[in-house]
Amino acid sequence: MQHFTLNGTTREISGKAAIKAIRAEGLVPCNLYGLGVKNVHFTVNAKELKSVTDTPQAHIIDLVLDGSKKYTAVLHELQWHPVTDACLHVDFLAVGDVKPISIEVPIVITGHALGVQQGGKFYQNVRKVRISGTMAKLPDEVTIDITPLGLDKRFKAGDIKLDGIQVLTDKDTIICGVKTTRNTVVTATEEA
Repeated sequence: MQHFTLNGTTREISGKAAIKAIRAEGLVPCNLYGLGVKNVHFTVNAKELKSVTDTPQAHIIDLVLDGSKKYTAVLHELQWHPVTDACLHVDFLAVGDVKPISIEVPIVITGHALGVQQGGKFYQNVRKVRISGTMAKLPDEVTIDITPLGLDKRFKAGDIKLDGIQVLTDKDTIICGVKTTRNTVVTATEEA
């Protein structure tokens, strides 16, 4: 799993006016909790944070607070402005090497489906899947080979098999598939 270093500055708990002033300076208020860490309030630069939030990749984040305190964390929850899409608040969850981590990772599709070669249409419903495992075993992405998918066949989250990793997404969630098109039905009728 890729690591990303994010620098921050601790802050005292404050009211709405202080939070508004923090955001006006181009900073985002954040919280860190979990894994025996007492709740830590801090701010990060909004532009630096975009490097983590505006990418489909999953990251383990190495937080460096006040230049000396170091924590390992994952993004837990983000709050967005409904109009401007600016990040308003971030919750980080502290993680370690021993306890399993639950994280969403992107899905990468490879191959050319057999059903598409027969005239079907490929579709993808899900772009990310939630998995759980220790930090050392977490993959950067989940790769799915769709070559064996025939007409009207689907690939579900339950079909994903990874060593030492548990798939937390509902096993009946359809990730992708190939559906029959009208042209495929007409061609099959003409051949019959």
